[in-house]
Amino acid sequence: LGGSFAVWGGLFSTFDCILVGIRKKEDPWNSIAAGALTGGILAARRGPREVMVSGAFGGMILAMIEGLGILITRLSAPTPLTIGDQVYSLPQPGDAPPGQGPAGGME
Repeated sequence: LGGSFAVWGGLFSTFDCILVGIRKKEDPWNSIAAGALTGGILAARRGPREVMVSGAFGGMILAMIEGLGILITRLSAPTPLTIGDQVYSLPQPGDAPPGQGPAGGME
């Protein structure tokens, strides 16, 4: 089981790096395509039909993983405060109020 995971991880990383190099772009599509290519290559000994099925499955699994990561990032990002046409950023916890130094005293 560990050896199979190592082979899968090695192929996935190889395809991911190749796609980043070819596309000159780091985005979720690289991981999705790398998952599809990895699934297809690992099923190559079982015939072309299995290559297509495993490739599609690998791509779908990686699409769900990437989509979940994007969703979590968006949900955990702070929401800016909008009043009319003005957008205000809320201070992060631990930030000093304007006009005060890090110790809380006046600058």
